[in-house]
Amino acid sequence: MSLELIVRIERLRLRAPFRISRGVKTHAEVVVAELRADGQVGFGECVPYSRYGETPASVQDQLVLAGARLATGESARAVVDALPAGAARNALDCALWDLEARLGLGGVAERLGRAPAAMATAVTISLDTIDAMAAAAAAASDAPVLKVKLDAHDPAERLLAVAGAAPGARLIVDPNEGWTLPVLNAMADTIARLPVIMVEQPLPADDDAGLLGLAYPAPICADEAVHTAADVLQVADRYQVINVKLDKAGGLTAALAMADRARDLGLGVLAGCMVSSSLSIAPAMWIGAQADAVDLDGPWWLVKDRTGGCRVERGVLYPPQAGFWGVSGARP
Repeated sequence: MSLELIVRIERLRLRAPFRISRGVKTHAEVVVAELRADGQVGFGECVPYSRYGETPASVQDQLVLAGARLATGESARAVVDALPAGAARNALDCALWDLEARLGLGGVAERLGRAPAAMATAVTISLDTIDAMAAAAAAASDAPVLKVKLDAHDPAERLLAVAGAAPGARLIVDPNEGWTLPVLNAMADTIARLPVIMVEQPLPADDDAGLLGLAYPAPICADEAVHTAADVLQVADRYQVINVKLDKAGGLTAALAMADRARDLGLGVLAGCMVSSSLSIAPAMWIGAQADAVDLDGPWWLVKDRTGGCRVERGVLYPPQAGFWGVSGARP
């Protein structure tokens, strides 16, 4: 079977600036892989992340080299497995899952034995002024879970403002490595008074020893500190939950293994994503279907998502239209 890989970079405009402790973005920059064979096309999307030394250009270059290997007749699975964990491998792995379904080799639901249904997802409240965060929380107050981006500047005031504006929502607190241990400890009383279901990566991944043996009022979730299944054991003594993202793990195949490893070690699973289109979220829903909590609101941030993609309404993520990704037959 002859395989052709086509790669392109896309910039998808956001409905509002997306701010975290490390910076702000107004567009989602994604790389799309189209894997072609026998008249069928499999699609995959990834989000390069500068935190891990990735850029859209560097990821595109990785995929172009992978395409050259495919053109020599090397098997697609071997080429995927040769890529390092990260965005490029994610795009190619997901494109391969999709292509194999299009070629009649088994849809993702048949191969995994389940099909994701609608699921509650966290809706992100971007880091902003206290008043702006409260207003954003009020606008999303019908969502069952809000993910609150914070840094070390007035975190309690911002968190309390969000909680007050959306009193019915459970909260995920996400400083994106922006706190120190003293800040984390100072926030304990506030977090204990609120319906916080987890605190995600409060300390820098390379400076998290203070979490060892820490008794905290909410579970601590590892994000930047853990990328693949091989990393999970290394952080199991400091974290209670693992954020499984396809862009970190390097595709659906690796993300499934990562989630299984977390479960084996008695850790919770958060299904996470980058700001992305439904082409990233459709495969991630298979992680969400087995997760303790879901944070897959990437397309909610876009001015325009892909036709037939997922939708988020009142904090519920609905699967894409039939034929969008990972199933036999033509796309709608």
